[in-house]
Amino acid sequence: MLITKQNKTVVWVLGALALCILPLLLQSAGNFWVRIADTALLYVLLALGLNIVVGYAGLLDLGFVAFFAIGAYMYGLMASPHLSETFPWFAQMFPHGLHTSIWLVIPLGAGIAGIFGILLGAPTLKLRGDYLAIVTLGFGEIIRVFLNNLDHPVNITNGPKGLSQIDPITLFKFDALGIPGLNLGKPLAITETYSINSVTLYYYLFLALVVLSVIICHRLEVSRIGRAWMAIREDEIAAKAMGIDTRNMKLLAFGMGATFGGVSGTMFAAFQGFVSPESFSLMESVMIVAMVVLGGIGHLPGVILGAVLLSALPEVLRWVSGVMDLQQITGGRLDASILRQLLIALAMIIIMLMRPRGLWPTREHGKALQGTK
Repeated sequence: MLITKQNKTVVWVLGALALCILPLLLQSAGNFWVRIADTALLYVLLALGLNIVVGYAGLLDLGFVAFFAIGAYMYGLMASPHLSETFPWFAQMFPHGLHTSIWLVIPLGAGIAGIFGILLGAPTLKLRGDYLAIVTLGFGEIIRVFLNNLDHPVNITNGPKGLSQIDPITLFKFDALGIPGLNLGKPLAITETYSINSVTLYYYLFLALVVLSVIICHRLEVSRIGRAWMAIREDEIAAKAMGIDTRNMKLLAFGMGATFGGVSGTMFAAFQGFVSPESFSLMESVMIVAMVVLGGIGHLPGVILGAVLLSALPEVLRWVSGVMDLQQITGGRLDASILRQLLIALAMIIIMLMRPRGLWPTREHGKALQGTK
């Protein structure tokens, strides 16, 4: 069956309707399932950002979670009472706190994370492969340890206790016109008997950001910049010989990828209402890399599929283990959390053995991978 342009339009419309209706259906089963969908969308944002660095430019980055942490702590400091409670001079300047608008938070989170991405890329321009992975891994751990210990002599991040009481996001708020806006931290009453929960409202915001990110990534992929990144990925020496400025292209890849991590971090802090260094461990970086590799390096649909599967599967297995009560069945000999991680690891191993290019690979991913079919 040939896929015509009209059929594609129908598929896109049906897919968009399904994504819009999905949280309303999940909400009827409980907020737990909507939170899983929200978390999956946040990981899709992270995976799309890392795909720019790993999938397009071919730069193995194991410290991508650092940009996630930078965005989260930036919003946490700007939307919590921590700075006012810690510094008297700050309380005098902002007695009611900053309560920064989302229209400032998102560009600021993207900009600060992008600057840190360039700072990471600058000293690693001559590194490749395993050496680059080790350096970026160290960068991610440095950021986490830095956030964990920056509670003395000046308490900026509140150390391992983290930042709490973070404001939820408010949309369409105009103080000058007296419009309070839509507070995503509270349910939206539609009728007297039906309301849309807070987690569902966040779902639509995250979905809009994911759609915008997919459009940006696609435009980058088909642009001259994207082609230059792919040339560097396939053969850096040949790319340099053809006149591509590999130095600036690598820095741009690190910076562009980091912006997605920063935006995702700001959304995570607003959604959770709390951030701490424990949320940005090395395992998170490894999982984000696994999402890109498992789905299909450099292929947007594959990256999205990998992110959704690896973020949602652990929570679904958590629910299954709770319903079946595996510990009671096995007399306490089997820990449900350990079994969940074991099943995920086995699934990843089997998929990589059977489909080494990923679940949904791109047709044009380079000569090296074409031979692994």
